[in-house]
Amino acid sequence: MIVLISIVVLFIGWLIWRYQQQKAIDAVPLPPTYPQLLEEHVAYYRSLSSDKKTLFENRVNHFLNHTKIEGVGTTVDDLDRVLVASSAIIPIFGFGDWSYPLTDVLLYEDRFNEDYQTTGDGRNILGMVGEGGALQSTMVLSKPALRDGFANETSKGNTGIHEFVHLLDKADGATDGLPEYLLEKSHIKPWLQLIHENIRQIKDNHSDINPYGITNDAEFFAVVSEYFFKRPDLLQEKHPELFKRLEEIFRQHPPEPNSVDQQPA
Repeated sequence: MIVLISIVVLFIGWLIWRYQQQKAIDAVPLPPTYPQLLEEHVAYYRSLSSDKKTLFENRVNHFLNHTKIEGVGTTVDDLDRVLVASSAIIPIFGFGDWSYPLTDVLLYEDRFNEDYQTTGDGRNILGMVGEGGALQSTMVLSKPALRDGFANETSKGNTGIHEFVHLLDKADGATDGLPEYLLEKSHIKPWLQLIHENIRQIKDNHSDINPYGITNDAEFFAVVSEYFFKRPDLLQEKHPELFKRLEEIFRQHPPEPNSVDQQPA
């Protein structure tokens, strides 16, 4: 009995210590230069109302306080940190309280291959989410691809958002393009049918969606999510059914480029 009580006391003490450590981490403020970097480089943030900009900044700060961002063969500066955090927050901004099972983001100097090499053949990977082992809670991104996703505001692609959508997809245990916990049960089958219908259209050259989406259902979901957040105006015009379903999944109507906030209160 004495041993059991001692274990319980130690466990409670550890919980209190962990809580205090967590509070200390969360109390670290966002660097004062970061809102300006967001304003200059993140169109999504720029189109938000002032109160939602503050919320976005707070969530960016929380992400950065809990996720280590390091460079491999390259340096990591404040802009890189802002862009990684924005890539993470944009897909979950419609959720009140959600965080990724992620501890590290590694930025590589260029594209890399499946062995994470930036030289030699097969260097066609822009981003990857770790699977098992030491990389389970790690994301790897090409730094040039990360930056280009935000610099090219008229494009339909964003590598950072793509990889974080994979993490969101994976939250139910499978990276399969079917985030079951974000869809009503009655909408699951129509969503899968919609994916496969659009993949057929891409294969027939009857779609403007990135052809990489035909790889599998998970890649289609990530690719069309990039489109949804980068060019919501165009996706709604060309693919209204897809747009409607993605609104349901992400619980937001993303602000259109150079527009005022259009997200629901």
